[in-house]
Amino acid sequence: MNDRTLPRHVALILDGNGRWANQRGLPRTKGHEHGASAVRTAVRGAHERHIEYLTLYAFSVNNWSRPREEVDALMRICTEFAEGERADLVQRGIRVRIVGELEDVPTRTRRAMERLIEDTADGSSMTLALALNYGGRRDMVNAMRALAIRARAGMVMPEEIDEQSLRSFLTTSDLPDPDLVIRTGGEKRLSDFLLFEAAYAELFFTETFWPDFSEATLDEALATYARRQRRYGRTAAEATAAATG
Repeated sequence: MNDRTLPRHVALILDGNGRWANQRGLPRTKGHEHGASAVRTAVRGAHERHIEYLTLYAFSVNNWSRPREEVDALMRICTEFAEGERADLVQRGIRVRIVGELEDVPTRTRRAMERLIEDTADGSSMTLALALNYGGRRDMVNAMRALAIRARAGMVMPEEIDEQSLRSFLTTSDLPDPDLVIRTGGEKRLSDFLLFEAAYAELFFTETFWPDFSEATLDEALATYARRQRRYGRTAAEATAAATG
């Protein structure tokens, strides 16, 4: 695989933890705990394959409706990741940032993430974005609200608002659009993940549950991506000419 066929930005929907646990007669929280090791596999695998950006859907705004025990376990796992992986991420030169609303998560988790962001700020080999307390619709509504406030104040004219001005107020504003979205667990939907940004992303769905995610799964997704032709509304001939020109 060469640089022309390698996605610059890979986004991952980490699905199937609960079903993985249910199949083994374990509590759902055990599935999330085992899924934490898959996060390390994904981060290191992407880094070793020279992916520039990796975004992980860690916790949705809708996940707050899950049982309290499960939410607490997910927050604890996020905290443990931030604290336990910090040294390795710094050593690898991986910069971490958050998309979503970090201020709404529990204090310990928020502080651990803030420290992780600060300590990895100088990383330049890869950007790891954690979508934490994130929802694509909410992010767009918040961006539109911010633009409306500026329009009411006369800071921007309504006719001047375009995709770029909307994008600048999204929490993903400093990330390129994802080239490839991978979802584990067998479901085939985006579940409110990067709805604006993934408009032209290639989608890869696998039956593999997240705790079983491996470098082989990542390689399968990357190989599938490499075989696809990204047209962006053009004909196949036009897309080929643009890619080879």
